[in-house]
Amino acid sequence: MIDINWKPDKNSSVTLYKQIVNYIIREISTGNFVIGTKLPSQRKLSEMLGVNRSTVVEALDELKSRGFVEGKGGGGTRIINNTWSLLSSTSKLNWENYIDGSIHKPNLRTIQMVNKLEYEKDIIRLGTGEPGPELFPQDMMSKILNKYSNKIKSLGYLEAKGLLELRKILSQYLKNYGINVSPASILIVSGALQALQLISLSLLPPGSRILMENPSYLKSIHIFQSLGMNLAGLKMDNEGIIPDEISKNSGKKVNTLLYTIPTFHNPTGIVMTENRRMEILNTCESYRIPIIEDDVYRELWMDELPPMPLKTKDKNGNVLYLGSISKSLAPGFRIGWVVGPEHVIDRLSDIKMQTDYGSSSISQLILAEWISSGFYTEHLEKLRIQLKHRRDKTLEILSENFKDIALWNIPKGGFYIWLKLKCNISMNKLFLEAIKEKILINPGNIYDFSNNQHLRISYSYVSNSDMEVGLKKLSYIIRDLIKQEDSC
Repeated sequence: MIDINWKPDKNSSVTLYKQIVNYIIREISTGNFVIGTKLPSQRKLSEMLGVNRSTVVEALDELKSRGFVEGKGGGGTRIINNTWSLLSSTSKLNWENYIDGSIHKPNLRTIQMVNKLEYEKDIIRLGTGEPGPELFPQDMMSKILNKYSNKIKSLGYLEAKGLLELRKILSQYLKNYGINVSPASILIVSGALQALQLISLSLLPPGSRILMENPSYLKSIHIFQSLGMNLAGLKMDNEGIIPDEISKNSGKKVNTLLYTIPTFHNPTGIVMTENRRMEILNTCESYRIPIIEDDVYRELWMDELPPMPLKTKDKNGNVLYLGSISKSLAPGFRIGWVVGPEHVIDRLSDIKMQTDYGSSSISQLILAEWISSGFYTEHLEKLRIQLKHRRDKTLEILSENFKDIALWNIPKGGFYIWLKLKCNISMNKLFLEAIKEKILINPGNIYDFSNNQHLRISYSYVSNSDMEVGLKKLSYIIRDLIKQEDSC
């Protein structure tokens, strides 16, 4: 067993796991670590190096993929190669140089782990933000597919803005929310996430400032940061963004844009009030700040209809409105839409054609049938009832298991309960300990500009029975950590 007296530099721009990989390769190349040397266990390595165990796992995975070590965790990893061809051959392309120098930043390590672990067998996904398999409208989908199968004569490329038939249908559908636009002002995209990518590529120069709620879903992805833009979190109260926060962060010398989820906010569930919406619109108009309104949760109301979208009151074309069926029907369709001034939509559609040459033709054709047939509205009515039942059951489970260790909101729609622990514990440790018990959580620090003691609990994905099992186990883990860390 080798002894390690080195630690990675946490202030370096090089990621921690990459520093560990480079260090071990360097020790192999100099002969300090010889073939057959057994590395310490993952737990011991994390202690020696002063990093999380997940960072060690990531480093060992890369060393295995590059042929330097083999074996499993728990102390069974050995060095198996120090050949010149592996270490320094100029005939072998070093992809790491290309990866490290690329424009797009890697996802947060915790989110990378979430994305990977979501597909592990028997894991209970307490934070997954999508409709669960039990909520999929299989009978309706079968009817639509059977009805439409003979109508599909071709699946060629569609025009830049998307299927005209679907855009006409959406133009009529959006009138339900007071949004009156022509099909020419609608762009079909591969989900709201692609809309954000297109906006970042098409409308904003490097150095722009993106304002958003704090916390915010946008903080958990690196779309804007990868293109050299700066994110600024705005404080909220129970009515939504505090307008003065926009004034403080307006930025006179840089392009500034506001991204907001005013209806059933992700992750807090807050619904921006009618009065606050008008304040936000007026403030942004006075500072000439465009708004991206992400409204993908609107149709998932339970107790009462939410206020109309910001876009409804937009008289000057300041709001780009995002919608999607990823939350309301099925994320696998990969269909969403952007509504905005026609010349802006023209610009976005041009960039979209350069990046993917159009969203799925068959998904657009089927969605057009879903909405025009009335099945979509019927599905939403049933879905709201199911989500309300799941929300109420989750709140009941929380009351039984968390009332002395946490506080939480009661959402009026959407997917999420924003749970705050009463005692300060290591959220990274909680995340890893939960994984050991086959429970996957979304810690609040991935949505925040600083560490916090929150969890995003989603009642949309797991069944009620799995939710009960998962939350009970999670409460035990939290209590154990509180005792270990003596944090109350």
